Amino acid sequence: MTPTRNTQALAREKTLVVHSHAKINLYLDVLQRRRDGFTNIETLFQSVALQDTLEGSVSSDEIHLTCNLDDLPTGPDNLVCRAASLLRAVSGVDRGAQLHLTKRIPVAAGLAGGSGNAAATLVLLNRLWQLDWPVQRLLSLARKLGSDVPYCLIGGTVAATSRGVHLEIINLPAPLWVVLVHPPVQISTAAMYTHPRLTRNTQQRFAGKTPAFRRALRALRDGAWVRVVFNRMESAAFAEYPELADIKAELLSRRCLAAAMSGSGPTLFGLCRDEQDATAVASGFSGLQTTVVPMCARGLQFDSQDTLVDYTS
Repeated sequence: MTPTRNTQALAREKTLVVHSHAKINLYLDVLQRRRDGFTNIETLFQSVALQDTLEGSVSSDEIHLTCNLDDLPTGPDNLVCRAASLLRAVSGVDRGAQLHLTKRIPVAAGLAGGSGNAAATLVLLNRLWQLDWPVQRLLSLARKLGSDVPYCLIGGTVAATSRGVHLEIINLPAPLWVVLVHPPVQISTAAMYTHPRLTRNTQQRFAGKTPAFRRALRALRDGAWVRVVFNRMESAAFAEYPELADIKAELLSRRCLAAAMSGSGPTLFGLCRDEQDATAVASGFSGLQTTVVPMCARGLQFDSQDTLVDYTS
């Protein structure tokens, strides 16, 4: 297909850049299996200032992705390509995009890097293709791409239930600094959900939340981090990879306010009151990759720093 004059002009004039932030799970509980094969969870998501960067410009009718990591597949199964193809199919646009992804968030690390990339794609192409869709319409597509993608559109501090797609924004009392420890371990999320050591919360939910989750949210409002931070999947992951339990114990011994594994792992995190404390904690992990970052209030942002999404329930 020959590009239209409008497409050619946009390609010359617009190259947009969107940064997608990593997330940690301050709280993660596993509830019952659902009839659709998924599992209900209760979680407290938090964005942190470790980010990937997606650059995009209009091309002809093709969607083409490149990446700074040679070993990361950039074909149609990549979440960036899947998000772009879904948005184009639903919107009916006849444009393509040239996309380049710079990865800094470790892959398959429990930090939702791929989900954040998909969310960045939806927002970038919504503006690049001049669709001007509201966030609720983008959220409907995000739910089709993965359980973490809707949250990644919003970012900040969010309580999530069901499959993790029912979202409620939380006002964080005081942002903290986070030490991320990245052990060289590969963990299968599916294997963790079926692991014999994984127990499930069988409490009855009231108005969509279990008593345990309600207690954690009250503790969050009080800034009682030791009563907030929890990950039920640690029992399965630590049984298979005891070195992860050792890292958590080391974080706590270095006087982090609280520590846990993020998602199904393998990344672990410790919470600190300020950058100085976080840097001191990270310096003790010789031989392991660490990242020191603050919590942040958004999941995505353009280079111009403008807020991308104002979520209203």
